[in-house]
Amino acid sequence: MKKIFACTAIAALLASGTAYGAGYRIPEQSVNSVAKAGANIASGNTADVSYFNPANMSWLEDRALFEGAAEWIHLKEIKYQDNRTPLYNGESDSEDFVLPTFFAVSPDYNNFRIGVSMTYPGGLSKKWRDPFPRTFAEEFTLKVYELALSGSYKINDMISVAAGVRSIYADATVRSAGQVAAGTTASRYMDGDTWEWGYNLALAVRPTPESNLSVTYRSKVDLDLEGTADLATSLGPATYHGDAAASVPQPAVLSLAGCYTFFDQLTVELEYERTFWSSYETLDFTYPAPLTNPVLYMAFDQPKAKNWDDSDTYRIGFSYDTKKSFILMAGFAYDKNPIPDSTLSFELPDSDAYIYSVGVRYLANEHLEVGIGYLYDYKEDRSVTNSVLDGEFSDAGAHVVTIGLSYKL
Repeated sequence: MKKIFACTAIAALLASGTAYGAGYRIPEQSVNSVAKAGANIASGNTADVSYFNPANMSWLEDRALFEGAAEWIHLKEIKYQDNRTPLYNGESDSEDFVLPTFFAVSPDYNNFRIGVSMTYPGGLSKKWRDPFPRTFAEEFTLKVYELALSGSYKINDMISVAAGVRSIYADATVRSAGQVAAGTTASRYMDGDTWEWGYNLALAVRPTPESNLSVTYRSKVDLDLEGTADLATSLGPATYHGDAAASVPQPAVLSLAGCYTFFDQLTVELEYERTFWSSYETLDFTYPAPLTNPVLYMAFDQPKAKNWDDSDTYRIGFSYDTKKSFILMAGFAYDKNPIPDSTLSFELPDSDAYIYSVGVRYLANEHLEVGIGYLYDYKEDRSVTNSVLDGEFSDAGAHVVTIGLSYKL
């Protein structure tokens, strides 16, 4: 058991968040993106393009546009059934979160437009109460906030380019407690935060007024978390209280998308997304000096291999303009998870997902529009055998509801 703990304690400070996207990403951040299963890169036509594809700002109405939304996320309980003994079985807590988002786009200034977005692109939480799981992940909580400023330039009626700067704040909390060997216990409480910077690039091409071909790229951002740690064990010298740090990636993302509008009513978007999770190779938690206690050293002061893989997501989204003040939306996506069996554990028991979504927008008047989107993320059951686990995770998934308002000056 001591070896098991040493291999997995502090398994991932950033990966602590079991988001409904692969890894710890939260891709859907607005009514349109939730309602279309994230297929909102090429077909986006409201203020939320300031985040998803700022090159599309060139094609919006020449007015100031604003959009705000509240996103409710419900994470289902995850069950773990061990093949060795029922004593290792467990069930995570169900959890609920509300994430506000905001988007704005300026009017056109000589073919230039400016966009602002406030989003929450990663994180959330996972908590286990049963003895075996809580040894590794009593609580893993992460919050990632992003404020972005982008500018677009319309080269001509067919081509638009955009670039932007991203300011990212992240904070994280980790707790665990349990028996790590006969007569030996260990516990941890850690928190840390950081401010970092990144960039985004976008290109949108309209071969015809009915079509859009788009490419977007969001840069990798290393989150260099710094904070404090309280570590304890029943084997003395038994405690550590002091500084701690770790660096983990917010991965780069490349999206390729195309959409076409049929009969001036039905818009269909196809999107391929590549998330470069392979940058997450190792997690190395550092201190001003090496920990002297052998239990604390093995558990908390050795690099932990992650070896995640790049992952692919395939999306299709539909929007239908009824021409009677309503726009109906739906979507589907297949989301491949990046975590290999060898490093999977309780802090993020991820698996491949199938995403289903629906939504509607209502034009109340020429200035105001309201909308609602619903998304269900179904995670496949996953059996895994490694140095910690020999069992199956099941019943994982998420329900997401987003309600938003759009306003045009």
